[in-house]
Amino acid sequence: MFTGLVESTGTITQIENLGEQARYTVQLPFYAELALGDSVATNGCCLTVASLDQDTASFDILSQTLKVTSLGHLKVGSLVNLERALRPSDRLGGHFVQGHVDGTGEILDLSEHGQDHRFEVSLPESIYKYCIGKGSLAVDGISLTIAELTDNSAVFWITPHTFEHTNLADKKLGDPVNLEADLLAKYTEKLLSSKA
Repeated sequence: MFTGLVESTGTITQIENLGEQARYTVQLPFYAELALGDSVATNGCCLTVASLDQDTASFDILSQTLKVTSLGHLKVGSLVNLERALRPSDRLGGHFVQGHVDGTGEILDLSEHGQDHRFEVSLPESIYKYCIGKGSLAVDGISLTIAELTDNSAVFWITPHTFEHTNLADKKLGDPVNLEADLLAKYTEKLLSSKA
């Protein structure tokens, strides 16, 4: 379980193709605090530490993960958002994020407006139905509040802190992003549909 509050960014230093799977090596600031088997949300996708070496951690990416997330679009040198798993004693400043990506969207706008940035992301119908104005959506693992919903996208306003401390400064129009809908919305839908 995660909060969607990005702890730091890291850089992909190696991508090893293993048939339909891959192993990604990430240089990250908290490598010394990790152990084999730990969970790290990487661009919002919960990955398990497979190996550790000096200042890097490696993660095995399954073929299914490559199919349903944007991780397959990453390259050596790509900047990724990182968050370690939530401890029971931590404050929950974002929202409940599982690191289970529901789908991907595309960046439609990332424009500067004074100190802030307007950030618009396309939403597939399967995720759009869980979104409401002022609701939460995890985008590349960042817990964001939806400022506006259009017919097929969500608009967010990004503060300078979020822009500077996530991979957003490295993004461009058309880039794919991982999306995870709000867990409570998904459970509510399931409960209501089972009563029918």
